[in-house]
Amino acid sequence: MKPKVTPSEGRYAYEGLDRVIHERARLGVLTCLVTNPKGLLFNDLKQLCSLTDGNLSRHLSVLETEGMVAITKGQEKNRPQTLCCITAAGKERYLQYLSTLEQVIKDVAKVSKDKPASSLMRGLTPSKI
Repeated sequence: MKPKVTPSEGRYAYEGLDRVIHERARLGVLTCLVTNPKGLLFNDLKQLCSLTDGNLSRHLSVLETEGMVAITKGQEKNRPQTLCCITAAGKERYLQYLSTLEQVIKDVAKVSKDKPASSLMRGLTPSKI
């Protein structure tokens, strides 16, 4: 039987670091869509995130399955167009994720009030982490 974890023991578990969002490409896609609330065309999103067609398609599929993005396919001037938009639920989940990241930064910044968190991280090597 696993012993109960006291609040201080699980303090740095950061349960809000959503594994779906935490992947670099999906974080980029969601950031683009949050900052463009009317949505972006597939090719524009691909360029902004520096992804290939296949890679972006796969990440959008994951996000759509999670209910975080909506994909609308249509045509303009006889050319296929795919519009990608963040959903209300996706935006809320993204903002909760960012809130957790902010807590991570605050926790690191508490180590030294004289130094910004970025300078604290510079001296760390994988063996010191």
